[in-house]
Amino acid sequence: MHKARPTMEPVQTPLAHIAQRWTPTTATVRRAALSAVVMAVVIIVTGGAVRLTGSGLGCDTWPKCTDDSLFATPEQGLHGAIEFGNRLLTYVLCAAVGWAIIAARAEKPRRRSLTRLGWAQFWIVMANAVLGGITVWAGLNPWTVAGHFLLANVLLTVAVLTWHRTGEGDGAPRPRVARPVGRLGWAIVAVSGVLITLGTAVTGAGKHAGDSSDVPRMPWDWADAAHLHAAAAWVLCALAVAMWLVLRAAAAPDDVRARCRELLIVLLAQGGIGYLQYFTGVPEILVGVHMLGSALMWVAVVRLQLSLRERPATAAPVAEPAGPELSRV
Repeated sequence: MHKARPTMEPVQTPLAHIAQRWTPTTATVRRAALSAVVMAVVIIVTGGAVRLTGSGLGCDTWPKCTDDSLFATPEQGLHGAIEFGNRLLTYVLCAAVGWAIIAARAEKPRRRSLTRLGWAQFWIVMANAVLGGITVWAGLNPWTVAGHFLLANVLLTVAVLTWHRTGEGDGAPRPRVARPVGRLGWAIVAVSGVLITLGTAVTGAGKHAGDSSDVPRMPWDWADAAHLHAAAAWVLCALAVAMWLVLRAAAAPDDVRARCRELLIVLLAQGGIGYLQYFTGVPEILVGVHMLGSALMWVAVVRLQLSLRERPATAAPVAEPAGPELSRV
């Protein structure tokens, strides 16, 4: 009599194991996605605080804080504590992104698009952590510093998209406004991206290089860069006002007009802060507030653009397997 040959049981991933035993509410999924948005904004602001306090090289190297210690040492003083604290916040950001991934994966019916967006955030965080390390190794090279900031805004974009997608279906997107209005929305997105990029040129050439030592600057006059930055801001304001007028004339949905109003309010505040910091010698506190305003402006721009289309809940749900799920995410 022969014994039956042993068989290998399919191996579940931790995410699949959680999804089989927990079904979050839609509100829970939305809160999880929103937590990633909040942390993406926080990491932008705290990263700015590192630079504005001259703590960019508070930790001597990366991934450790010194050659011999993972943590900041008393000899590194306040600058080391600030830089190391910002590194610790990356773990909080990872936790928020992980929470968004888990909630999206466990939602029923399963929405693979949300899970993919969550994992996209994770890999962006990992890539930016590496770029941050390269920035330290390069002695706060202004070009890698600018790239570090811009990649943080890419993360913010995906986080806002994920948050928005939790409130709509998985059908094909369809416009809620006329095509010219949609094109105007994309123009606002493009000019906003240029505006944020020019902001890195102002900071990279200005006095807030991230360290009290003689850190290299971008090779142009920061005042000229600030004037170009301001010109882009005025173009963006004109486009936003045009969008508001067009949406009123076209009797656009209330939520679309609300998103446009939010953008106008943020632009008004951001413009005022920008001119105030320019004429007061670019004090650190105002630059920090301006960085917060930059993140909020980008959130408002992305939300406005996403509100111009909708995704109906017409896609067929993904059937969950009857047995244990094979190893995959």
